[in-house]
Amino acid sequence: MAAQQSQGIQTLLEAEKEAAKVVQQARAYRVQKLKDARSEAEKEIAEYKAQKETEFQTFSSERSGSTQTSQSAVDQDTEVKLAQVTSSYTQRKNDVVKKLLERAVLVEPTLHPNFKAKTQ
Repeated sequence: MAAQQSQGIQTLLEAEKEAAKVVQQARAYRVQKLKDARSEAEKEIAEYKAQKETEFQTFSSERSGSTQTSQSAVDQDTEVKLAQVTSSYTQRKNDVVKKLLERAVLVEPTLHPNFKAKTQ
């Protein structure tokens, strides 16, 4: 009977060792799957980031060309308007100075309407 109990105990110990191996293998499998999933996610993130960076560069290059075109158009328009203002200034400068001098020199002295002369 002692031999049967000893053999039963040995069988249980072997089963326990086998179960520990199965649990260890399951943990290792789970850890490996997590590592694989993490590396796959990082790879997808890198691809997505590269795609968005390419889209941004394309968008940026398309818009920068139109910005330069707009800037040159604004510069040309500014030069035209500046030339118009300068020509208008040179044409009307003498007339304006003449009118200002006339107003400054031609003063008509008059009494203020509220002024009352003293009568004796």
